[in-house]
Amino acid sequence: MENYTVVLFILAIMIALSAVAEKFKFPYPILLIVAGIAVGFSPSLPKIEINPEIIFLIFLPPLLYDAAFNISFKDFKTHINTISTLAITLVFLTTLGIAVVARYLVPGMTWPLAFVLGAILSATDAVAAMSITKGLGLSHKTNTILEGESLINDASALVAYRFAVAAVSGTAFVFWQASLDFVILLAGGIVVGAVMSRLIFLLKFIKQSSVTIISFLMLLPFITYLVAEELHMSGVIAVVTLGLSIAFVSNKVFPEHLKNQSKNIWDIIIFMLNGLIFILIGLQFPYVLKNIPQDQIMPYLIYALLIMVVTLLIRMLRVFTQRIGLQKAFSKKRGKISEEALLDLRNSLVISWSGMRGIVSLAIAIGLPYTLPNGSPFPLRNEIIVISVAVVLFTLLGQGLTLPWLVKKLSSKEDF
Repeated sequence: MENYTVVLFILAIMIALSAVAEKFKFPYPILLIVAGIAVGFSPSLPKIEINPEIIFLIFLPPLLYDAAFNISFKDFKTHINTISTLAITLVFLTTLGIAVVARYLVPGMTWPLAFVLGAILSATDAVAAMSITKGLGLSHKTNTILEGESLINDASALVAYRFAVAAVSGTAFVFWQASLDFVILLAGGIVVGAVMSRLIFLLKFIKQSSVTIISFLMLLPFITYLVAEELHMSGVIAVVTLGLSIAFVSNKVFPEHLKNQSKNIWDIIIFMLNGLIFILIGLQFPYVLKNIPQDQIMPYLIYALLIMVVTLLIRMLRVFTQRIGLQKAFSKKRGKISEEALLDLRNSLVISWSGMRGIVSLAIAIGLPYTLPNGSPFPLRNEIIVISVAVVLFTLLGQGLTLPWLVKKLSSKEDF
């Protein structure tokens, strides 16, 4: 089967299953993942390899830009305390927690390798959570926090991953240097995104051409991501800053009909990318299983299940401590915590349970180098990939199937 035929086949499956999921009110990401796993076991299907660079360039910029453009800047600012806690503090806590468990659980796992695994699985995928809970009536607050977290946490995870891989290669980890690099990456990404967003004022010279304007806006996230990465800054943060900045001035720059046309095109693009993401996740599972001995498959699936439980517990603990901290700060008038920023039990539970892993974790895992700088094989590469893919699947299938039930259960008691 030729490659383009395989792509068309996958796209056809994605569209058909999305229609079925819509008709029967079933979370379409779950259906697509299961279909991907089933198709992946087909002996006639050629191996479909995921190129991490393609994932980061093709998938991340439009998804991040769309989420940032559609999020309310005012609401983002209101919940910035919780968002930054989940997207930065929680990412590093999760990296540490997974590393500790993996170090003592997985045979042959050293501390540097354990931190690599922790970094790979540290960031959540709010795209999955938002897709699964679409139409379930999540509160605007919950949506904002989940989307805001997803806009930033990939950058934190990529930084943690970078230093963990360097440690495996023999580079000493220096905390102050890592912290400084992290700040520079974030600050640089913000600057690049802000500068690139100023380019939209050039559009006033071509107001008469809607097609040209929309094409320019579609291309801008990709260019922004590449520019930031070429400057060794955070492409993720650059694209997020771009989306927030353009959304802030869009009413002044774009007429209403142009925004509607652009939104319709972006909706189709995001739908196709989301569907491909979930099928690709499912497709990878049969392939990675072939890279380890058959008698080791079950133990590694058990390791993945235990790691999933640990990540969920860490997330719940951090969300509920954040809830308590916000209430204390508000009651004592500390900082700028408003009443709208407070978390109640219901949205705390939903946010905790929405910590599913997704395409970024998968791409980072598959992007592990084959060899170290000295030419020796990267230790436990196949095992780390298998555990990572299994954790992604367990969170999407386990939490994904139960999240709608949790939302409905909480909503039946009182609107949230």
